[in-house]
Formats: sequence, structure tokens, C-alpha cells
Amino acid sequence: MVRPDPARTDGGAWDPALYLRYGDERSRPFADLMARVRAVSPAVVVDRGCGEGSLTARLAQRWPGARVTGVDSSAAMLAAARAHARPGRVDFVLQDVRDWRPSGPVDVLVTNAVLQWVPGHERLLVEWRSRLSPGGWLAVQVPGNFGAPTHVLLRELCRSSRWADQVGNVPRGSDVVLEPGGYFDVLTAAGLTVDVWETTYLHVLTGSDPVLAWVRATQLRPVLARLGDDDAAEFTAEYAAALREAYPERPDGTTLLPFRRIFAVGSLPA
Repeated sequence: MVRPDPARTDGGAWDPALYLRYGDERSRPFADLMARVRAVSPAVVVDRGCGEGSLTARLAQRWPGARVTGVDSSAAMLAAARAHARPGRVDFVLQDVRDWRPSGPVDVLVTNAVLQWVPGHERLLVEWRSRLSPGGWLAVQVPGNFGAPTHVLLRELCRSSRWADQVGNVPRGSDVVLEPGGYFDVLTAAGLTVDVWETTYLHVLTGSDPVLAWVRATQLRPVLARLGDDDAAEFTAEYAAALREAYPERPDGTTLLPFRRIFAVGSLPA
């Protein structure tokens, strides 16, 4: 039996097409993360929380001799990931990222924009480190923007008198991820040689209510999953208006969305 994956189960189904509307912007942190992983010829590569699989496929392209496994528990995401499956080379597993266990040591373990959904995930990182082979690599990326207007406005709205009874306990606070120094301490204590950094990307978005479209694919999902159609439409309209004020459209028709990300890469001695 598959237990719901904390990386994919905060309410509401994941929509691969909606998530990939800003696929280029969402993939940039993955590329920057993997640029710091210096594994030469790993045999076993694992992507925990692989989503729709396009980034997992990049791992197979980089290391053509590796067996690559993507793990996720969103059936919708893995249905899209089947397009990237290659028998004997790239496979995908429907399971909770906390529960899935590799059959042997892992040379490269990647988790990209997943652990923010997993409370207490620092303990999970220590367990995953124990699965690495000598010379193995652990690569982590999480959003660090929980103090941004996108999140603050959502929490304020959810806890307002109009919505608190229905969704007041849904939005996550800023304590769902560690600060960079926290990841450094956790991974160093686990015996890894660690490289930790942060980047704030300035995404240039276009279209109608683009920031709303961005968050609709992620943190807005669990809120709307608690509401009926009419209430969801009312909530969305109120949130959209607040986002337009916080992220105004520029004269050229673009909207700027700053987005902070936190990265950690650790390696074991060979």
C-alpha cells in the first residue's frame, strides 16, 4: 500500500501541465544544484520527489552508464513521467519518498524542491546519507521564500475571519525549511563534505495574473482543495488582487517574481 507522499500530499492533485507552465524557471535551480555534483561515473542515481520526470531524464543524459530511478507518489506526475522511462536505464516508482528504500548503495541521491513538504526532514537527510556509497553525493534544493509576499499574503488571507474556519491551518510557515547554516550543520554532522549556498532568482513572468498562475501549481493547491467551487473562486479572486498589488505589472507587460532558493551538496570520502 502506498502512503501519501508528503512531497505531493498537502491536499489537491498535482497538475503536470500547470506545473510546467513555468518549466524553464522551475528547472534552473535543478541545473545549478547539479552543477556542484562532481560524480564522474555513478552506477546508481536516485531522484526522490521526481515529479513529471523531465529533470530525472537529464540525470540519465549526464550519466549514460547509470541506472536512474525517480520516486514520487503523485500518480498524475508519474503518468507524465512515463514518457521519460527507459527499460533498464530510467524507471519510476510510485511511493512515499520517506518509505522507499534502494536495493543497495546509491552513488548520487537528488531531492529537488521536495523537502519543504516534509516536516522534520533533517532526520530524513541523515537516513539518506546512510544509503550513500563511498564517494557518494547527496544534493538538496528547497525554496527559501516563505517570507515572501506570495506566502505571507496567503497565510494572512487564510487566517482572516472569512476563511480561518475552512483553511486557516493550511499554509506553512517559514520554519518548514532550515536556513543555509542549518543544512550545513546537519550534513556536516552526518560526515559529509558540504557546500551550501543560496540564490534569489528574478523570474520575469508574462500573461494575466502570472504570479497567481505560479502559486496555483504549488502552495495554493492545498488551500483550494479544502474549498467548494464557489468559495474557491472567491478566495482566488481575493488572493489574486493582493498579489497584483504586491507584484505589479511593469510598463512592458512583465511581472518580476523574486524567488529565493537554498542549496546543499554533500559528498562522502571515497
